[in-house]
Amino acid sequence: MKKIQQGFTLIELMIVIAILGILMAIAIPAYQDYTVRAKVSEGMNLAGAAKLAVAETMSSTSEFPDSNTEAGIVTPASISGNNVTSVTVGGSGVITILYSGAEIGGDTLVLTPADNQGSISWSCNTGSTVEAKYRPANCR
Repeated sequence: MKKIQQGFTLIELMIVIAILGILMAIAIPAYQDYTVRAKVSEGMNLAGAAKLAVAETMSSTSEFPDSNTEAGIVTPASISGNNVTSVTVGGSGVITILYSGAEIGGDTLVLTPADNQGSISWSCNTGSTVEAKYRPANCR
């Protein structure tokens, strides 16, 4: 007599659960890092206006602004978002992004301008407290 298979064996189910466990152990931390990087990129997008203001001030006065008012930004808190508390222009055109939220609350990303005779390049490796793995690729 032929025996008809009517379901999965216990070992087959255990193998499937083990495979799912391995995939989840890899996927969940990667997803959590992705969400924090998305929050950090919000700050970079909001700092775009301040970067433009610093560049315009530099091109018209030949020196970097030392404050928000010199750059044409009224108050630091006037540029804010879901995960960004403020964007501040400090001495020598340095832009500081202050983050809020659970993962990166209180951390800062500091953008430092450099004059390249007609263009401005930005670096963000000095003075930033946001972990390197969460920063944009050009800031790591």
